[in-house]
Amino acid sequence: MLIPDNIHPQQSIYYNGAFVLQRLQKQRQQKMLDLYQNVRQNKEMTFPVFVLCLDWLYLLDLVILNTSGEIELCS
Repeated sequence: MLIPDNIHPQQSIYYNGAFVLQRLQKQRQQKMLDLYQNVRQNKEMTFPVFVLCLDWLYLLDLVILNTSGEIELCS
């Protein structure tokens, strides 16, 4: 659920996705594990939550998986 009503907003995919986007804005193209490590420098996040954030951002056409297997911010 993007904005659940039974947990703190800081644990939502919507909130955590902003940290993933923030890191991709600094470096537009990153390997998935490198991106995860970069995100974890600012925000404690589990890997399953990180993957759900990537799924959500992909559905919104904000990120893609390019041909070299890296996560890339869409322009």
